[in-house]
Amino acid sequence: MRQPLVAGNWKMNGSRASIESLLDGIKAGVNPDLTTEIAVCPPALYLQQVAESLQGSSVLWGAQNVSEHASGAYTGEVAPAMLNDFECRYVIVGHSERRALYGEDDDTVARKFAAALEAGMKPILCVGELLEEREQGVTEQVVGRQLDAVLNHSGAAALGEAVVAYEPVWAIGTGKTATPEQAQEVHAFIRGRVAEHDATIAAALRILYGGSVKAANAAELFGMLDIDGGLIGGASLQADEFLAICRAAG
Repeated sequence: MRQPLVAGNWKMNGSRASIESLLDGIKAGVNPDLTTEIAVCPPALYLQQVAESLQGSSVLWGAQNVSEHASGAYTGEVAPAMLNDFECRYVIVGHSERRALYGEDDDTVARKFAAALEAGMKPILCVGELLEEREQGVTEQVVGRQLDAVLNHSGAAALGEAVVAYEPVWAIGTGKTATPEQAQEVHAFIRGRVAEHDATIAAALRILYGGSVKAANAAELFGMLDIDGGLIGGASLQADEFLAICRAAG
C-alpha cells in the first residue's frame, strides 16, 4: 500500500510573517490520525524558519531546487549539503518552470536528481507536457523522454528512493486541470515505463499529480488507481485549502 503524499510548492511566495501564519495554521489543523504524508517546500531563504517551526511536528519540509554540483564557483546556487544542513527530506527537481524559464534540460535534471539522492534527500521528479504537445498527441513521448533521462542516468532502483510528479504544463497555475481520467492515463503510463525496468519498484513508486489541484477536485483526482497524492502550488499557500487537500488524499 503506497502512503499518499501531498507536498506544497510555495514557489517564490511568502515573507517571514506570512510563513509563520501559514505554518501555524497547518500545524493546528493537521489531524494526527491522517495517513497522508505532508511536506512543504518554501523558498530556500526561509528553510531555517520552516525547519525550526516544523521541528517535532508531523509535517516535513524540502527545497524547490538544488545544484547538481557539490560546491564551487556557482553563484546563486544551493548545494545538496547546504539543504542537508536544514534537514530537508525532499527536493523538487525538473519542475516545468525550471525547465522553461531557466533552461534546465533532461540531462541537467537527471544530474540534479542524482545529486539530491546521493545527499540522502528524496527527489520529487517533475515531468509533464506542454499544451501543444498534448494537442499533437505526443504526451507519452515527452513524459517518457523526461523519465528515461533519469532511468538511464541513475537506474530504476533510484526511483525506489524518490517520488515522481506528473504536472501537465498547461494546467499549472492556469485554473485548468487534467480530468481524473487524463491524469490517470499518464500516471499509469509512468508506472508502466518504470515497470519495464523493475516491476517491484514501479508498484511501490508514489506518483503525484500537480496542476491547479484544489480542495474541490482533489478527492476525485486522488481516487484514481495510480494517483498517490499531489504537488500543490497556489492552494498550498492557504492553510485551510491545503489541509482539505491533504485530507482528500487519505
